[in-house]
Amino acid sequence: MHLSRRTLLGLAAGVPVSAALAACGSSGPGTGGGATYWYLNGQPQEGVRAGAVDAFNKARPKEQIKDTTFQNDAYKTKIKTAIGAGRAPTIIWGWGGGTLRSYVKAGQVDDLTPWFDEHPEVKKRLLPSSFDAATVDGKIYAMPGETVQPIILYYNRKVFDRVGVEPPKSWDDIMALVPRFNAKGIAPFALGGQSRWTNMMWLEFLFDRIGGPEVFQAVIDGEKDAWSNPRAITALTKVQELVKADGFIKGFSSITADSNADQALLYTGKAAMMLHGAWSYGIQQARGGDFVSSGGLGYMNFPPVEGGRGDPGDTVGNPAQYLSLSSKAGSEQKKTAKDFFAKGVLQDDEVKKWIDNGSVPIRLGTEKLLAAAKNADFLQFTYGIATKAKVFGQSWDQALSPTAAETLLDNIVKLFQLSISPKQFADNLNAVTGA
Repeated sequence: MHLSRRTLLGLAAGVPVSAALAACGSSGPGTGGGATYWYLNGQPQEGVRAGAVDAFNKARPKEQIKDTTFQNDAYKTKIKTAIGAGRAPTIIWGWGGGTLRSYVKAGQVDDLTPWFDEHPEVKKRLLPSSFDAATVDGKIYAMPGETVQPIILYYNRKVFDRVGVEPPKSWDDIMALVPRFNAKGIAPFALGGQSRWTNMMWLEFLFDRIGGPEVFQAVIDGEKDAWSNPRAITALTKVQELVKADGFIKGFSSITADSNADQALLYTGKAAMMLHGAWSYGIQQARGGDFVSSGGLGYMNFPPVEGGRGDPGDTVGNPAQYLSLSSKAGSEQKKTAKDFFAKGVLQDDEVKKWIDNGSVPIRLGTEKLLAAAKNADFLQFTYGIATKAKVFGQSWDQALSPTAAETLLDNIVKLFQLSISPKQFADNLNAVTGA
């Protein structure tokens, strides 16, 4: 089962936060000659990450990496404090995007572009789309790693067969399915709306399918009144039309994603469809009894919107996870970290472990391994989306600065609760564009 950064909030395991914080109190750049590396705990990811470090340490006795793990929220707080104090670990694990941009502006991470130029073979073996969120002003500031997690439209095949309808091929199809499912007492869509980022996925796709990637890119670029683009207003309006049509499970605003309550609605047949990340597959497989193994789970890319400018082959989500190099680290530590990037990240054993966990590593050339895996159909589907998408938009709450992301999530909740209009949403977000 693959648990994302999302579900780690509720399911993180391993080192108690208090113990981890105490253990890390002095593990900044000033300690010894070894490199330090902090990352998230919680299985199965923690085991894969730790395995990669152990393999590197065994192969290079003179270059050692000391790793320490944290729960999701504790990590975000700890890493921010450590970086601000100039005591970051040598290797900084993260999601790229807006947070990485803030590190770059503060001069806290090294420009890795010259290193990638010297090691073109490292870049060539990774998905090209994984580098967008690692790049700031045309320069690469992080090593992409781990897995690709596009957002996927899941559906319950058994429920569709029972109601006698086909999966949607367009936005109009989605709106037409809503009353069909409601008439049978089935929620058209599961949604863990209390978690906020789950609602965000709907806007991400509607913005893309209606306006193309340029509409949100204008927000990233800090363009004035970017959220007021007419196509952005159309996307905001359409999501409210879906809410008003009872497209989502009743009480969605009080359902949490971290408890996997939204997943359960799909595999128990109480909801017909659900928009969620690639990590959802493993959760449904582990918790849904024979739902997945019996062929009950269907999946597809988000359909086009009539008259939209977006390419229906494009996607949104997490293009990868990212490792940055602290600018405050010593020269020996930096050398060890770079050797880890070249010889320790996404080696064959790590790639196999990610695939066994139901995940798609960002390394190119894994087609045969994916085809031979237990979950071959889904893994190949995910790999196909990631490799064929001309644009892989990063999750907005990671792409934006932490300040703008928090305003975004708060206003998305209000939008879905119909307590603000599309124009009010746009005005509120325009006020923090570029923040």
